[in-house]
Amino acid sequence: MTQVSRRSLLALMGGAVVAPGLGTPASAEEFINILTGGTSGVYYPLGVALSEIYGKNIAGVRTQVQVTKASVENLNLLQQGKGEIAFALGDSVKAAADGDAEAGFPKKLDKLRAIGAIYPNFVQVVASQDSGIKSFADLKGKSLSVGAPKSGTELNARAIFGALGMSYDDLGKTEYLPFGESVELIKNRQLDATLQSAGLGVASIKDLATSVPITVVAVPAEVAQKLGAPFQAAVIPAGTYEGQKEDVPTLSITNILVTRADVADEQAYQMTSQLFAHLDTMVAAHNAAKAIKPEGAAKGLPIPLHPGAERYYKEKGLL
Repeated sequence: MTQVSRRSLLALMGGAVVAPGLGTPASAEEFINILTGGTSGVYYPLGVALSEIYGKNIAGVRTQVQVTKASVENLNLLQQGKGEIAFALGDSVKAAADGDAEAGFPKKLDKLRAIGAIYPNFVQVVASQDSGIKSFADLKGKSLSVGAPKSGTELNARAIFGALGMSYDDLGKTEYLPFGESVELIKNRQLDATLQSAGLGVASIKDLATSVPITVVAVPAEVAQKLGAPFQAAVIPAGTYEGQKEDVPTLSITNILVTRADVADEQAYQMTSQLFAHLDTMVAAHNAAKAIKPEGAAKGLPIPLHPGAERYYKEKGLL
């Protein structure tokens, strides 16, 4: 069994996985807990890659990868001091900074600081061909999984429905499930469609597409115009998933790596610099990481940069 698959198995059993044998001995005091998402999404394999990068290249740290419900939970955990770095969707980060109670943030999360923008998430609505769903409007009266409750994916779903003058009440049934569970229900003909906000080529939809004939459902271009930043019009290229023969219009939202204000400046600097020094390791973990570039990472962020990250971008002439 490979290192990554062994870690995946441990995470599924225990909810978190400590990267073994990496970096300096465990007597070191510095600790980096990496908050990710479900194991069938993109955050998790990239988090495992980050743990390997940090464990091998930052002296005196221990690393851990924690499986979570993704963006909203990650940001609340950071505010509570229960993580050092987390993956989160840009709109969730903005909602956290604003204290949007409806999005899951009763108070402003004032301890959040950015490491940098990374790759975009794409809203991917996928239905079984048997469901007869061919357009977003066709979801009316059908069953749809919108992601875990108040996850970044579910917040995206809610925003899209609102922009189209629809609500979950228009659905025949609304499920609040992680990606992997949603796919299993579709395979078993217990669910018509799933909405997943993730990097292109997400493992859960790849698995579904190889199991049953699917339809990748377009999100109308007007939605991006109505919602505005951080949402942008985007395309899921033909061939991203088995049986997908045409480009499909959708939305994208930038993901952000977030840390806490009280993480030491040197540690935040190392977390930033080692990420960009070892992008090959990230790409090997998931193709979505091909979009991670230092040139745009410090731009358009809804929260302040951590001073340690700011130091890195200034050294590279990017600020």
